[in-house]
Amino acid sequence: MLIRIAINKIKMAKESIKARERKRERLVAKYAAKRKALKEAGEWTELDKLPRNSSPVRLHNRCKLTGRPKGYMRKFGINRVTFREMASEGKIPGITKASW
Repeated sequence: MLIRIAINKIKMAKESIKARERKRERLVAKYAAKRKALKEAGEWTELDKLPRNSSPVRLHNRCKLTGRPKGYMRKFGINRVTFREMASEGKIPGITKASW
């Protein structure tokens, strides 16, 4: 019973949201060189014709394990809730709970 409650508390992002974010990452990588060349040349009308999701500004950091968009810790690539759980279980090397 206790284990079931703990598993249900972890909120996972919908697969469609995570897939959308992966698609944006692919588009940003695909058009990065073209966007850079167009910006340097000042071709703003051509830049407008590229897909909107090819802009790196539209990317959002998400937890690699749960897909949660808020409380993201860049150094670890996970959110604060997942980080706290993993740190408490000793799954993150070098991280210990503070005590003084």
